[in-house]
Amino acid sequence: MLDLNERAERARDKKAAIGEDIDLDAYTVEPGQEDYIEDLRSLPAEDQSRLLLAGVDVQERDRAGTYVQKGASVIHCHSKQDGLEVIPIRQALEQYDWVKDYYWKLVQVDTDKYTASAQLNLQDGYVIRALPGSKVIYPVQACLYIDREGSSQNVHNLIIAEEGSELHVITGCATAAHLRRGLHVGISEFFIKKNATLSFTMIHNWAEEMAVRPRSVGVVEEGGLFLNNYICMKPVKSLQMYPTTHLVGRGAVARFYSLLVGSPGSTMDVGGRIILQEAETRAEIIARTISNGGHIIARGDLVGEVPGVKAHLECRGLILNGGSIHAIPELQGKVDGVEMSHEAAVGKIAQEEILYLMSRGLSEDEATATIVRGFLSVDIPGLPPQLKAEIDRAVEESDKDMM
Repeated sequence: MLDLNERAERARDKKAAIGEDIDLDAYTVEPGQEDYIEDLRSLPAEDQSRLLLAGVDVQERDRAGTYVQKGASVIHCHSKQDGLEVIPIRQALEQYDWVKDYYWKLVQVDTDKYTASAQLNLQDGYVIRALPGSKVIYPVQACLYIDREGSSQNVHNLIIAEEGSELHVITGCATAAHLRRGLHVGISEFFIKKNATLSFTMIHNWAEEMAVRPRSVGVVEEGGLFLNNYICMKPVKSLQMYPTTHLVGRGAVARFYSLLVGSPGSTMDVGGRIILQEAETRAEIIARTISNGGHIIARGDLVGEVPGVKAHLECRGLILNGGSIHAIPELQGKVDGVEMSHEAAVGKIAQEEILYLMSRGLSEDEATATIVRGFLSVDIPGLPPQLKAEIDRAVEESDKDMM
């Protein structure tokens, strides 16, 4: 641990390789001050509605487990299914030696000032683990919630799908309705072991002056499947993330899907990198972005290091009401025998499509909304119906803001 702290100290002021620099001293690091609650329905109605928008059901119906952190405090955490562990990470580090085999093993603590802050100012986070052979059909829900103006939240998450297991996680990051400004720094490390399946769906529902810096790395072993879905359709001041996944076992598969809406005043620099390091691995990155007056940089990078791999990258952008979209698709084939492709397109809604729908009886707004919903409708194979419903609901909610 001392070594981690020393490395973090050396990187305390290290700027990130990409993205706008954030002054961390402009935010306060709050101590944990919230009480643990047994029933999420006892939360104020306003908090419940904010959690719902981030995909968290306070009644915990059709959920295998729940983790909720408010500021620096874990206020609710438990598992409802055998073979599933949901533990606050600080508790896990104190009680279980095996956790240290995963902690800071994929993300480097001295990557930049944000990873350093997550180590030096750790305010918990979660460990979600499906034991070998466990089939966790219902999603585990997690929420990282901020309600203190001008505060920063620094968390570290470990998500582990042991050999032969199946795990689905929906995680919502959200702020209180009254909050305008804050900072969220989140470290996530994903371990998908042999023949395991993990779907991880993240829905962000931030305030308009929030700065957000997630740092994520995953590793997928032989026969493993990793679905990583990211949805951010509400205003956010500054968002920069570039999750990376290594496919290290034969036949491993990773698919990244993202839906982004950039509102006026927002800057989003979001991407994903998948490195195919073993034979018969497969990768796909699909991004749908809409600029509603914001500025979006949509990155994607596929790296084929051995023969016999297949990968595809697709980035489509729609400029609705000003702003900009900068698509940066990259393919790196490092040997003979890789099969990799990409397509990118940025444009506006064709007037003839609107006129066609209006000729069928829709108003102009209804026609535009219909086209936007179709644009954001992405088929994600392997996603449980409960999570598909949450994504559909997030898209539906975003319509109201965009139109």
